[in-house]
Amino acid sequence: MADNQLDHRAPAKPADGEEIERPEIYDEEGELDSDFLDHVRGAIRASDAETLRSDVAPLHDSELGDILQHLDFDERQGLVRLLGDDFDYTALTQVDEAVRLEIVEAMPNEQIAAAVRELDSDDAVYILEDLDENDRKDILEQLPFRERIRLRRALEYPDESAGRRMQTEFVAVPPFWTVGQTIDYLRDEEGLPDNFSQIFVIDPSFKLVGAVDLDRILRTRRPEKVEEIMRETRHAIPVDMDQEEAAQIFEQYDLLSAAVVDENERLVGVLTIDDVVDVIQQEAEEDIRRLGGVGDEELSDSVLATSRSRVPWLLVNLVTAILAASVIGLFDATIEKVVALAVLMPIVAGMGGNAASQTMTVTVRALATRDLDLYNSARIIRREVGVGFINGIVFAVLIGVVAALWFREADLGGIIAAAMIINMFAAALGGILIPLTLDRFGVDPAIASAVFVTTVTDVVGFFAFLGLATWWFGG
Repeated sequence: MADNQLDHRAPAKPADGEEIERPEIYDEEGELDSDFLDHVRGAIRASDAETLRSDVAPLHDSELGDILQHLDFDERQGLVRLLGDDFDYTALTQVDEAVRLEIVEAMPNEQIAAAVRELDSDDAVYILEDLDENDRKDILEQLPFRERIRLRRALEYPDESAGRRMQTEFVAVPPFWTVGQTIDYLRDEEGLPDNFSQIFVIDPSFKLVGAVDLDRILRTRRPEKVEEIMRETRHAIPVDMDQEEAAQIFEQYDLLSAAVVDENERLVGVLTIDDVVDVIQQEAEEDIRRLGGVGDEELSDSVLATSRSRVPWLLVNLVTAILAASVIGLFDATIEKVVALAVLMPIVAGMGGNAASQTMTVTVRALATRDLDLYNSARIIRREVGVGFINGIVFAVLIGVVAALWFREADLGGIIAAAMIINMFAAALGGILIPLTLDRFGVDPAIASAVFVTTVTDVVGFFAFLGLATWWFGG
C-alpha cells in the first residue's frame, strides 16, 4: 500500500464472535471523508482488489452509493470491476440516474442479469426501468421464468406508481391455517423475503382477506386459526395509485408496510416503509426543482443535458419579462420627466415578487400534501390576502419614508407607498390563486406557478407605480 494511503482496512473474515470493524467514511459534519475517498481512489489506481474488498465491500449500500457519486467515470468502472462478486448492486438505487446508467451501460447484459437475480424485486425494477428496451428484454430473457414474469409485470405498471415501487416478495397464508402451521412455514420455506413485518391472508383466488402482524403471530398459541387473529386491511393500496398518494397513506396511518392489490383485489405485492421514505424524499426534491424550473435535473448530468432542461422555462420567463417591459414602455414619457421613478420601480416589483414567492411556496406544498383542498381554500385565501394587506401597509410606510427623504419629495413617497400596498395585495392573491387554478385544471402547480406569479407582480407593480405617478404628476 502506498505511503500516502491511510490504513482504514478491517479484517474481511473476523474470528468467531468478533465484530467486523467498519471503516469510518464520514467526517464530523457528515460529509464523505476526503482521506477515505483518496484511499479508495488510490486502491483503484493500484488495482488493489483486496483492499477494496476489505474496506468498501462491507459498507451499507447507501454508503457505497455516496462513494460512487464522488468518483469519476473511470474510477466507478474500476471499483465495480475490482470488487467483482462483492459489489453490492443495491447501491445503484442510491445514486443519480445518470451515474446509474453510466455504470450499467458499461456492463454486459449477462452480468446485469446475474446481479438482478440477487436483488429484491423493487430494486431490480428500479435498475431495469431506465435501460434501453432491447437491453431490458435481453436481460429479462436470462432470468428464471417466475422471476421474469414478476419483473415484466411490474415494469408494465405506470411510472411512479405503487406497482413500480412495490416488492413482489411477500408472505401470504390461507385463513384456515393455524398459527403453528404458519410458524413452521416461515421456518421451512426458503423462498420467503429476508425481512418482513406482516403476513397477509388470502383466499384460494389470491384475493386479499386480511393481515396479521408478526408480533401477533409470536404471541398467539399454536392451535389458534389465522382467521381468528387477523385484521382487515383497510389501507390496501391499488397497484396503479401514484406513489406520492401511497406515501401520504403511510404517513396518515403510520404504516410500516401495506398490501398492494390489482383491479380484482388480488394481492400482487407489498409496499414497505423504506421504499416510502425514498418516495417522500424524491417527491420533495422534485417539487423544489420544479419550483425553480429545472425539471428532473440531476447533479451528475452533463452540461448539455442541464442546459436543455433549463432552457424551456427560461424561454417562457423571457416572454413574460417582455410583457413586463412593455408595461414600462407605456409610461416612458413619465419616466423621462421624473427620473427617480426608474430608480424606485424595481423595489415595488421586487418586493411583490418575494411576497408572492412566499405565498406560492406554502400553497404548492400544501397542495402536494393534500392539506389544501376545496373545503378550506376560501379560509386560506382570506388569510393570505390579510397577510398581504398588512405587510403591504408595513412596507409602504417604510419605503414611503425612505423615498421621500432620499429624493426630498413627499409626493413621490406617497405614490410608491400606495403602489406597494396594491402590489403586495396582488402578490398574495396571485401566490395562492394561480397554483389553485393550475391544480384545478390538472397542471402541476410546482412547474408553472413561478413564471405566472412573477409576471403578475411585475405587471401589477409597474402599472400601479407608474400609473399613479402619471396621474399625479400629469404625465
